[in-house]
Formats: sequence, C-alpha cells, structure tokens
Amino acid sequence: MAATPLASAAIARLESEGVVSVVGTVVNPAGLIHAKTVPVRRIGGFADPGLGASPVWHVFAIDQAGVVVGGDIGVVGDRRIRLDLDALTILGDGLAWAPGSFFQQDGSPDPFCSRGTLARIEERLARAGFSALIGHEMEFVLVGPDGSRLPAHLWAQYGLAGVLEYEGFVKDVTVAATTAGVAIEQFHPEYGANQFEISLAPRSPVTAADHLTLLRIIVGRAARRYGLRVSMSPVPFAGAVGSGAHQHFSLEHSGVPLFSGGRGVHGTRPAGEAAIAGVLNGLPEAQGALCGSILSGLRLQPSSWSGARVCWGTENREAAVRFLEGGPGNPHGANVEVKVIDPSANPYFASAAILGLALDGIERELPLPEETTVDPATLTEQELDAAGIVLLSNSQPPTIDAFAESALLRSILGDSAVEAIAAVRRYEHQNFGDLTPEELADRFRLAWSV
Repeated sequence: MAATPLASAAIARLESEGVVSVVGTVVNPAGLIHAKTVPVRRIGGFADPGLGASPVWHVFAIDQAGVVVGGDIGVVGDRRIRLDLDALTILGDGLAWAPGSFFQQDGSPDPFCSRGTLARIEERLARAGFSALIGHEMEFVLVGPDGSRLPAHLWAQYGLAGVLEYEGFVKDVTVAATTAGVAIEQFHPEYGANQFEISLAPRSPVTAADHLTLLRIIVGRAARRYGLRVSMSPVPFAGAVGSGAHQHFSLEHSGVPLFSGGRGVHGTRPAGEAAIAGVLNGLPEAQGALCGSILSGLRLQPSSWSGARVCWGTENREAAVRFLEGGPGNPHGANVEVKVIDPSANPYFASAAILGLALDGIERELPLPEETTVDPATLTEQELDAAGIVLLSNSQPPTIDAFAESALLRSILGDSAVEAIAAVRRYEHQNFGDLTPEELADRFRLAWSV
C-alpha cells in the first residue's frame, strides 16, 4: 500500500532529522504505557490500517505478569493500534513518538480505548456548545536503577538544593520538552525527598493527555542518562509523601468562560457552579478511574494535601476540588483542580471522567454546595455531617465496587471501559491485598515507570 501524502511528508521530515524509529504508545486501564516501534518508512502502515495487538493489552496488570481475561476480553480476536500522525513528535537520538488509539478490525472505534473515550467526551462537550482545557501536574520521585531510595542529605521541601543536586536532569528535561512542543509552566522540587513536580500548560483534553504521556517518556529517558529511574507510584515509599497527578480544568460555552465573569460565588456562572457540583457529586463513584490502584488508598489521607474529603474551596488544598480564581496572579483564568487523581490512573480515562461529571452537573443543573473555607480536618463530625462533607474511601474493594456499579460512570466511560478498569484493580486486591504498606510500596515502586 502506498503511503498517504500525510505519511509521505512525515517520513521525509523525520528522515531529514535523522530519525530511525518511531514509537507509538497507548495507555491501558491499569495506567501502564504500552508501545510498538517501527522503522520510519513503516509509519504509514502504523497510521492506517494500524498494527495488530491482542485484546488482552487492555487488561495487563501492574505485576508484570497478570492478564485479566473475561467478558469481552480474551485470547481470541485482534485490535488495531493506529498512530496519530498529527501528533508526531521528534524525541531525538534517532527516535520519534506519536500517540496511538485502538480500533476494531473493521475500522470502528474500540470501546476499551482510553484515548478514544476522551475524544468522544470532547465531542460531546462540543455538541453541547462547550470547550474544555486541561492542565496536568506530574509528581514523581527519583530513585536508583533498582528502585532504591537515593540520599537526601541536602534535600529541603521545595529547596534550591534539589535543583542544584539534579541540575543536569532538570535542564535535559526542560530542553527535551521544549523541543517536543510540551509547554512546561513550572518545574520544582516537591515536599518529599527527591520528589519533583512539573506543571504543564493547559491544552485541549486529548492533546493534554498526550503531552502528559510524552512528558513521562521524556522524564524517564533523561533520568536514565544519569543512572536514575523515576517512580510514578502514588506512594513510592510507605510512610513518606505520596505523589499526585492533579488535573486543572476550565470550561467555556460559545467562548464565554464558565468560572469567571458571572454573578455566582467568586464570579462563576450558573453552568460553572453546576459543573463543579457535578464533579463533587460523582467523585466517590469515579474514584476507581481517578485513584483506584492498590496503592492509592495509602496516599488518600486527610491532612496530606490529597483532597481526601469531598468538598470544594478557593485555594483550599485539603479539599478534593480546589477552585482557583482568575486575575493578575492566574493569567490562564479561573479553573478547577481535582486533587485526588494520582499517577496510577490512566490520564485519558481520568480526564474523561472529570469532564463527563462536569457535563452531567450542567445538564442536571446541580446546585453547588456551600464552600469549605477551612481545613476540613478542623471541623467536628457534626459540622462535617451538616455540610455534607464525606471522606473518600481509602480501601480498594469498596472503591472498585462503587465504580463498577455506577450507572453514571458507565454512561460517561462506557461499559467496556468500566469493566476493564474494575477488572485490573480487582486483580490487584485479590493477589496483593494482604501485603503490608511497606511490601506494597516496594513491590510496585516502578510499576508505572517508563
């Protein structure tokens, strides 16, 4: 089959830049990044009709061995992974990258595909006159090649020593991200030892998740050059600071922002208030897609900035939903941060769940609860009950059950996606639920690493 004009142009560009191989990636329901690689001149076939992959790619588990078959997923059948040439990016050292999406053999979308699911949510928003931007945050911990803890004698929370200790790594990541078109807003040491956070500029939902996936690749490659690895675990070390993967989102309707310029609380418009209410309403059921791994509950604790209580507040880092007002200090405008998401989540599914909940709130005109203006840990049980503030579950079985039984999340993500996410998470509990926090952290410290 002759290459399409788009593929031919891409081949010419890549060859002129010295690219030898192209890596295409997909992210599965367990949050694992899978890949196929082709020579440059094969990218046309990778884009259309795509490369074959077994349906079990959707149910590979985090233990490097588990495959959770059942229902519509088994060893019989085939899927096609199609490269998105519009998102093709040069990584350097002879490599290029592009995100892939799953399709059926007949060319129809695969209902298990996370990237396709988010694209459909983006389309649903567009049909209703809405557009969204998402800004991802990426927290991670630098570790040794075997996952061992690195010295931290000079480390201080958010301290300059962290930048200077790893300045070559910081520089390499920044240069590679800039070259790849991934806009870093800030890059700094975090609270935990050898922990960093990178914040990305807001982009449309699918593009934002693509850029997060690409950034994970960039960070992993840079760390290897210094004999390091990057732990993307929600809890790299038991008892230490966990890592989040917070998402900020903003919404517009026909070009008008929903979280500013209105007469509601902090300038929100009625649809903006309803969007926040929708996210709050659905969070307990959405946990399975946002923070449902066997390690997630260890991170999701009060007084740890993880957003363990279902409430919202302006610049309230203990609330599950943090509202950020627009103004001189926030040039991107008012937006909403969902704090419970962690790195074990598939970012495409997580974004789809959040935006789907926001749209559900708008469509049902849900009322916005009262704002929580204090640390909810300072409230009495009676005050929490009166405000309707509940504590999210830190136990995996009820979290997965609530997710799997949610008609709302099934309407947003689709039955296939919900079943696959629930299956891989139940596998984790069935096989590793009796391990101690220390054993879990040690076993899965590099499970989501690249």
